[in-house]
Amino acid sequence: MDGHMHGMEPSTNGNMSMPHKKKHFMHMTFFWGKDSEILFDQWPGDKTGMYVLALVFVFVMSFLVELLSSTRFVKPGSNHFAAGLVQTVIHLLRVGLSFLVMLALMSFNGGVFLVAVVGHALGFFIFRSNAFKKKENNKDFDLPPMHC
Repeated sequence: MDGHMHGMEPSTNGNMSMPHKKKHFMHMTFFWGKDSEILFDQWPGDKTGMYVLALVFVFVMSFLVELLSSTRFVKPGSNHFAAGLVQTVIHLLRVGLSFLVMLALMSFNGGVFLVAVVGHALGFFIFRSNAFKKKENNKDFDLPPMHC
C-alpha cells in the first residue's frame, strides 16, 4: 500500500477526499429517451440497441405474466400435493415477474411504460379474452386473477 486509504485520494491541500462517484439522478416524472437505468445499475446505458433490448425484456416479462395467469398446468384429477406445488411455482414466477415489471416502471421512462402496458394488453387479448376461446373449454385457469 502506498500509505493512502483505499479508494481515497489526497486533495490539493493534503486532506483525504471522498472517492469519485457518478451522481445518479432519479426521475420522479415520466420522461422520454434512451438514457435510463432499468432494473440494473447502468443498464441499458446510453446505447440505443441496449435500450431496445431492455424494452423487449420488459415487454416479454409483462406478456409472460398474462400467459402464466391464464394457462392450465395442472390436469384435473392430479395428485393434490403435486398440483399444489405446481400452482405455487407458477404463482412464484407470476408474482416475481410482476414485481420486476413494476420495478422497471419505476424508472419513469415513457418507453418502458408503453411496452409494459402493451405486453399486458397483448397477453390478455391472446390468452384471456374471448377472441380465441373455444366454447367447450369452460374451466378457467390454475391461478386466480391478480388484482391491483
